[in-house]
Amino acid sequence: MPQLCFAASSFTSDLVLVGDALVNQLNPIQRYGYINRSLPDSELDAFVESLAMRISTFDKQAIAETKHLVDIASLPADSEIAAGWDACIASMGRPPAQRKIKRLMELGLQKNLDVEARLPHYTGTLGSK
Repeated sequence: MPQLCFAASSFTSDLVLVGDALVNQLNPIQRYGYINRSLPDSELDAFVESLAMRISTFDKQAIAETKHLVDIASLPADSEIAAGWDACIASMGRPPAQRKIKRLMELGLQKNLDVEARLPHYTGTLGSK
């Protein structure tokens, strides 16, 4: 993730550690490439339908090759991904993390839309419990 964030280290740390560094900050979100457009809800379905129809007319091999080239240019090496994944899994297996995950599940993680939509709030309320 840090390789993908062309920003100050404090921004990257906030994003990697808590995941809510960009909440309600449209300009930074656009600047760091997390979105390339924002649409009103009333226009979203038509836009997605139009874009999907347009892309469906493209040559399938060209789509695959383009996606592959974007991956090469933007993703870290497999060895770097593996190290980050291993560290993530190890941290989630530690007792403090397991207690918090259990509490989040009790609060409705993966079931309650409010918990899903406001996960930073819910994780913040767990404190050091």
